[in-house]
Amino acid sequence: MSKELDNKSVILTGGATLFGAAVARKIVDAGAKLAIVDINEEACNRVAQDLGESTLCYPIDITDDLALEKLVGDVNDSFGGIHAVVNLACSYADSGAESTRDEWLSTLNVNVVSMARLGFYARPYLAASGRGAMVNLTSISANVAQTGRWTYPVSKAAIVQLTRNMAMDYAADSIRVNSVSPGWTWSAIMDSLSNGNRAKTDAVAAAFHLTKRVADPQEVAEVIVFLCSDRASIVTGADWAADGGYSAMGPEQATPAIPLLMK
Repeated sequence: MSKELDNKSVILTGGATLFGAAVARKIVDAGAKLAIVDINEEACNRVAQDLGESTLCYPIDITDDLALEKLVGDVNDSFGGIHAVVNLACSYADSGAESTRDEWLSTLNVNVVSMARLGFYARPYLAASGRGAMVNLTSISANVAQTGRWTYPVSKAAIVQLTRNMAMDYAADSIRVNSVSPGWTWSAIMDSLSNGNRAKTDAVAAAFHLTKRVADPQEVAEVIVFLCSDRASIVTGADWAADGGYSAMGPEQATPAIPLLMK
């Protein structure tokens, strides 16, 4: 039985994080050859080794254009083509209203500009595949204001627009470009902030998600794999909410508000 990504090769940035490794696993399980890109060389090598011979590690800095250009050439040579790119690498650093110019530029460089530049270098190879796909990871933070956070949500909002622009221009090369906006998802940050307490994290998230919990990274990965596959052949320029109903809920959450007027 064929798999969704059989005979395809995929580049995944940020693939050595807790979240990224789960996405990497789903991509490989779907039949693809995978190039994991992560600045953490030790973690990158570990994830690649865990996933087997169909996975290679590229420990590079995605803000380095020469490294990106070399990356796509090396992946193409190693795998005989590039069929999809998943941009997951991200900076979460955010000093809110106190963010310095350097902090702003650093966040936008990692989160937005590097996606655009990797797309630029990968475009000829994606076009050559005949059915290329790109998936950009954004966030629920793209559409809401969050206390004390400026650079991260602004960068994520920019990614939604970048995705539309890429989809528009890359369509001429039969390349689809979509974004995925996860809600609260079990990740290295959630793990760190809660001291590994998943039950506590679910309890805090319950009020903000119709599913009453944070997502497993594997659940978001399913959406990513679908968008990389030919099953999503008609889908481009769209932002997919993989957020457990967060964006549908609104400020009243799931609690009846009208009865409060009658008390």
